[in-house]
Amino acid sequence: MKRTLFLAAMAALVSATPALADMVNIRFTLGWKTQGSDAPFLLAAQKGYFAEEGLNVTIDQGEGSAATVTRIMGGAYDAGFGDINAIIQNAALRPDEAPVMVYQLWNRPPFAIVTPNDRGITTPADFEGRTLGGAQGTPTTRLFPVFAALNGIDLEAVEQQNMAPNLQEPMMIRGEIDGAFVFNITSWFNLIANRQDPENDYTWFLFEDYGMDLYSNGMMVSRRLLAENPDAVAGLVRAVNRATLEVARDQEAAMDAIMAFDNLVDRDIEHARLTFSLTNLMNAPEVAEIGMGDLVDDRLARSIAIVAEGYDLERLPEPSEIFDRAFLPPVAERLFEVVLN
Repeated sequence: MKRTLFLAAMAALVSATPALADMVNIRFTLGWKTQGSDAPFLLAAQKGYFAEEGLNVTIDQGEGSAATVTRIMGGAYDAGFGDINAIIQNAALRPDEAPVMVYQLWNRPPFAIVTPNDRGITTPADFEGRTLGGAQGTPTTRLFPVFAALNGIDLEAVEQQNMAPNLQEPMMIRGEIDGAFVFNITSWFNLIANRQDPENDYTWFLFEDYGMDLYSNGMMVSRRLLAENPDAVAGLVRAVNRATLEVARDQEAAMDAIMAFDNLVDRDIEHARLTFSLTNLMNAPEVAEIGMGDLVDDRLARSIAIVAEGYDLERLPEPSEIFDRAFLPPVAERLFEVVLN
């Protein structure tokens, strides 16, 4: 009887999944090394949601959320998890090659300036006469002049030091710099790793709170895939949307998928990072209205203008060059509700 049930279950699985020969191969790059915030993609792979859409998705670790764009433009990958602002930069110069965002995940940007409370920096004006450090070329560092202009900061009164990302928190802790240009989802956990209390002992100047109305990471696809196989793009979006809503409801299952992909990660830390991404980057008021995966075109247009100013872009891409919502399921199928566990 058990054998009969097993064979019946296998037959049902085979019938529900397209034959391997009919599967579309998709090469997918994450934004960085395996992290809790990668859960939607890894859960979709583990639970077979990609396979149910006729997709054979190979997932690799990344080299940075901006590098996702260049990896796709170079032809090594068909899709990936990366920063929409990097798409804007590349679309301004190479509009026919830059990838397109098709599912927005981080409605709120992680860009921030973090300072220890004991430095007495409580307003943006207090950055004057201080030293801030950051990695050259990152969005937080490159966009600081725009932040300064919007908030009345004399840029020449702020000393800026370039440094490797892994030196920012240690140098700040030692008092060698007064603050750092960071991604909050990264720096928060770097501080914890350095035995700091990021919630109580540090002040976070979030760009979104100071006139920098930016989006951030989501799923993007190559223009080639978009043109040659729109059905595959639609399948990717459906699978990731399905997994994203499950991740919001069940972080333990999400972490199981992450550990199955990379058993070397620290489960507790990455569980906390996943919770951070859900509550601080994804669960925005705007998402309650438009659903997960979408964005507001007027806000994207403002974002493009901010990025163009920060990166001295000569051409402002149109929002339609950056984001394509044509593959999104109906809003009712993208309603996002976080239940922490």
